[in-house]
Amino acid sequence: LLLLLLLCGALGCGAEQAAPLTFTMLQLTRVYRGNSMFRGNASLNGQLSHLLDEHNITQVLPLEPPDAWARRQNDVSTYLKNFRQLVQLFNKERPTNFTQHLCCHLGCRLFPNGTAQSFYEVTLNRTAFLSFHVPNATWERRWPGELPVAAFAQAQLMKYPITTQDLQYFLNTTCVSILQAQSARTGKVSGRSRAPLVLGLILGSLALLGMALGIFLCTGGSC
Repeated sequence: LLLLLLLCGALGCGAEQAAPLTFTMLQLTRVYRGNSMFRGNASLNGQLSHLLDEHNITQVLPLEPPDAWARRQNDVSTYLKNFRQLVQLFNKERPTNFTQHLCCHLGCRLFPNGTAQSFYEVTLNRTAFLSFHVPNATWERRWPGELPVAAFAQAQLMKYPITTQDLQYFLNTTCVSILQAQSARTGKVSGRSRAPLVLGLILGSLALLGMALGIFLCTGGSC
């Protein structure tokens, strides 16, 4: 019995394990015959911080003052407008009569012992498509079996610093610093000094989303 108690103590039996702090984003895009529909959200340590509904992005937590937030909203609206126009152009070149779903899921976790873990995953039509290996700043294919467009998308994403080194910095440094600041303070979320970083991460994910979906549409599903 004594040995069992000692073992249980070493393994933390009967004690609550502190959950990691998290910052996550989910970006969903549906494309059908050249029309794009957007949905998404971001949460900081379990609290909803932003919502994306079509071309409207809403700040749920008061992370930025009204004037700064208005500029962020305009940036996102401009991007989504350009995205729609690009998809429409691709559809004229290579018409597709089936629905496509692209999902980007990214974020980071900060554990009680100070270690962190970041991730970025992309699914296409609800099947794993690509993932970003944060430590090496490399994109990896996740599609089961051979799919030429997955290899093509991987090669294209590996060409640009914004989709490799810059993304690695966002996930490893920016995202984790948000959680470190959250861990170091108490009370309600204010975080105004961190808001540009949060929105920067959102815009970065949208840029990658546009590139990945644009590659797929432009190739018509094959290379």
